[in-house]
Amino acid sequence: MAHQITSASNPLIKTLKSLHAKKGRAESGLFLAEGARLAVEAADLGVWPEILLFSPAATTREQVRTLIDEAERRRVRTIETSETVLAQISKRDNPQTVIGAYRQKLSTLDDLEGATIVALEGVRDPGNLGTILRTADSTGAGGVVLIGESCDPFSVEAVRASMGSLFAMKLARASFDEVMHYKTTRGAEMFGLSLKGGPLDSGTPAPAKAIVLMGNEQSGLPDHMEAACDHLVKLPMRGRADSLNLAIATGVMLYDLWRRRGYDGARA
Repeated sequence: MAHQITSASNPLIKTLKSLHAKKGRAESGLFLAEGARLAVEAADLGVWPEILLFSPAATTREQVRTLIDEAERRRVRTIETSETVLAQISKRDNPQTVIGAYRQKLSTLDDLEGATIVALEGVRDPGNLGTILRTADSTGAGGVVLIGESCDPFSVEAVRASMGSLFAMKLARASFDEVMHYKTTRGAEMFGLSLKGGPLDSGTPAPAKAIVLMGNEQSGLPDHMEAACDHLVKLPMRGRADSLNLAIATGVMLYDLWRRRGYDGARA
């Protein structure tokens, strides 16, 4: 049965509020995901929070009531609280009526399967990272690899931008040497975006295994990473803009490779 907490000074509430900071997430190993839809999607994937908070109003929705009942059956800590407290946890004036605190989980590079994976070198913007996770999920990619120093994929901003795809996508951290070993052992071809590259021929088929390698938002790919690519790709431009946002550019590459495979597995 759910506990009730009404005070924002409760130690547990303070811990949950600390998850907006990287230090708080590192110390607890938890992260926040907001909204009943995300919680239901995660549950459908077999991912349950350690703590599930909800407002009294949320319990009037059958879907949420079912979620709470199943969470309690699975011994998830369920807490009914006020929207005022939820607003302080989410740092939003109009908070979601359901918030979950989940255990952080990373896969190993060897766990990543599928025709295409995404490797991101030094991505800095959590919104970009979350959007890339969502796009990788949409195209059926086998996972996302973070190379080097990157923003935290479990930050509130990244989780929000992923729209639940963080729960569906395998996510790993690895060195570039480890990515190159993966490339060799899997027989993958690496596609890197670079101003030194050129457009892919429209009729070139996609390889059986592909790695889409993307540099960070400011400096792009380092020279040694470009040199390791089988294909350096420069997206063609027609209008006045001379570049694309990192998440958009990654999406263009993922959809182009998927198109070359005939959009295999696409839902009707």
